[in-house]
Amino acid sequence: MSELKLSPSRSFGLVCGSLETGRTNSITDIEGLSIGHLTVNAGDLRTGFTAIVPHQGNLFREKLVAAVEVINGFGKSAGLVQVEELGTLETPVLLTNTFAVGIGVNALIRRAISENPEIGRSTGTVNPVVLECNDGYLSDIQAMALGEAEADAALSAASSDCAQGSVGAGTGMSAFGFKGGIGTASRVLELDGRPFTLGALVLANFGKPGDLVLPDGRRPHPKDKYPEEERGSVIVVLATDVPLESRQLKRVAKRAGAGLARLGAYYGNGSGDIALAFSTAQRISHFEERDLIVRDCLREGRIDLLFQAAAETTQEAVLNAMISSPAMRGRGRSKRPSLADWLRAR
Repeated sequence: MSELKLSPSRSFGLVCGSLETGRTNSITDIEGLSIGHLTVNAGDLRTGFTAIVPHQGNLFREKLVAAVEVINGFGKSAGLVQVEELGTLETPVLLTNTFAVGIGVNALIRRAISENPEIGRSTGTVNPVVLECNDGYLSDIQAMALGEAEADAALSAASSDCAQGSVGAGTGMSAFGFKGGIGTASRVLELDGRPFTLGALVLANFGKPGDLVLPDGRRPHPKDKYPEEERGSVIVVLATDVPLESRQLKRVAKRAGAGLARLGAYYGNGSGDIALAFSTAQRISHFEERDLIVRDCLREGRIDLLFQAAAETTQEAVLNAMISSPAMRGRGRSKRPSLADWLRAR
């Protein structure tokens, strides 16, 4: 393996799949991609923002090819309709709680206008992408405590260091009756004799207690009783430096569902399960003047490598989110145990 340090799941001997990991087993193994968090953990609040910045240039002027797969649509995200229609991403991606989506939209619009004063004047508007899960079990979601300053702070904090667990948008999340949160993983692929990377970042807030299946076959179950229905959500963001069409990215995004299923998820009626995928390989100019443009594209016969990587990284990223999150008490008498504590006791 090429990673410099063991991921949280691998430190417990839990290995997902067979592909080689990236250098740090993180989505930030993709050159130029950065992650930022703003965490609120005080009083009855367990919430925040997580920002995914795909490249260090001007995303509105230099868009990326993207696609979305709605596995189960019980969600309130913003920007997905245009991603589906045009196959492009033109802002950073913000993750947050359900009631802060509008705040994230405003923050992304203001940031885009500050960098591109022509937006809404001499050129079109901008499509902000904000994805959400409900952290209302552990956090007072009705307080609506997040503002644009918190969203801006997450964007400004973006770096190659991707913290995991109860950070940013993952602060108040739950998974399979345990503490959930933010997790990441990556895989290295070889195409035409060159290394490429696919990485995943998840916001894990899903799964019925008792349904979790570990890679070694064990089925952890929290001691406390929880409602039987599956009412959570999960956001999976897949990034790669392999050149792909939006149609191909949608096919890759679908395989995030395979990684979730390996964990024991079945996408319950009240679960918002969404996968967003983008490629950093080629940029699309907003002010392109040519009628015809040429872009590289993966040969379809080699796409199975990316399917496998999407499933493996999604599965491992969820486990990393859970294992990185310590036990937490939140609003009222709410609490979530730590999967890491369960593993240490075995």
